[in-house]
Amino acid sequence: MLRDYFSFHIKGNLAYPLLVYGVCFHCAFCSYNPRLTLKQDDALLLYNRNYSHTVLFHQKGSKSLIVGGINQLLHFDVDSRQIVENFTLNPRCVEGSCENVVTVIERFENYTFVCGTNGEQPQCWKLFPRESNKSTEGVDGTGISPHTGSQNVLSLVADGDLYAAAPLYSDGTLLQFRRKAGKRTSVWMYDQWVSEPTFISSFLAQRKNDSLNEKIYVLFREKNSDTSPEADPWISRVARVCKVDEGGPKQLLQNIWTSFLKARLVCGIPRESLYFNRLQDIFIQHADDWRDSRVYALFSSSWNSTAVCIYSLAELDDVFEHSSFKGYSEAIPIPRPGTCVKQSNFIPISTLQIIKDHPEMKDWIQPIQKETPFFTSNKNFTKIAVDRVQASDDNLHNVLLLATVQRSYHTTCAFMFSIICT
Repeated sequence: MLRDYFSFHIKGNLAYPLLVYGVCFHCAFCSYNPRLTLKQDDALLLYNRNYSHTVLFHQKGSKSLIVGGINQLLHFDVDSRQIVENFTLNPRCVEGSCENVVTVIERFENYTFVCGTNGEQPQCWKLFPRESNKSTEGVDGTGISPHTGSQNVLSLVADGDLYAAAPLYSDGTLLQFRRKAGKRTSVWMYDQWVSEPTFISSFLAQRKNDSLNEKIYVLFREKNSDTSPEADPWISRVARVCKVDEGGPKQLLQNIWTSFLKARLVCGIPRESLYFNRLQDIFIQHADDWRDSRVYALFSSSWNSTAVCIYSLAELDDVFEHSSFKGYSEAIPIPRPGTCVKQSNFIPISTLQIIKDHPEMKDWIQPIQKETPFFTSNKNFTKIAVDRVQASDDNLHNVLLLATVQRSYHTTCAFMFSIICT
């Protein structure tokens, strides 16, 4: 794989919409020199406060973008920059903060599903299109939205189910990845599987004609169990669960994932013992055959540098399929822990016991380019996206887009950088 830092003429749109609007939208809600301005009835839409927290939702193939701020949700047309709908979501305050910070926006079933902090009492709303004549419905947001905008949150809609990671309690504790709603049973994690996690992203890897073995992958960082002075306090992980997993029998792991496995995600320069251990963001480039999919991961380090490593989903999954289990040396039972089955509540106890006590893989997940990261920088990049574009010579190129936000008391500056990968 080659890296080209020079520009070339591209047919069509280069910029990946979510990243571009993401780095600009701190200014879209500001009163000073916005990079992106919106219109409502052909008049500029201005706000007199700085929205430092925004959530974006873009449905693949659509020309619209939904943006959530504080007490506010905007649905606008990307081409015209016209507001299509403007929702006000005022919180019902009991005590403490009286703001509703929007934290989750998903398209679920036949409505837009929005969740927010709701004055530290998490709440979700089902928002229907105007033409449906349906009124907004409120539902409990516990475990889907955090209690404050500064707490970790992750959401995913996949094959009719809603998955989420958010703290159950206002102090930020009991942060887990759960299946919260949909056509399958609600399931959650065993408390001991992760330590002080920060969930980064999750995705479903679809397999044509093999729905039973489709997996949900969860990328996160957690506290390192190695407390030696030279060890980084954080470590990056990939976890995997079966889409069809509905929890175990009453004896063990009832309503808890029976297929949960995790492995260390490595990005560094092994010959120099330098590793970028703090996962910041990922982008998944899906392929028709799931094995050909690529995971682009952005890491930071303890010495204030960032790196990008690229992983093959087939090689990543191979670790879960063939590695031994860390801390377990006996014979591996059948079915192998992590195997997807139609009825997870009938999995043998011997298999479930390994999932419960030894879910970590002994082998590490290595990038395609093992000796050095694909890209390194001394800039503090925080977001990554990859756009596939066609050049004037009709060849296709993957363009890596990186963004960072540098904040000062008065302004928020967004910096973008692109690399052509061929």
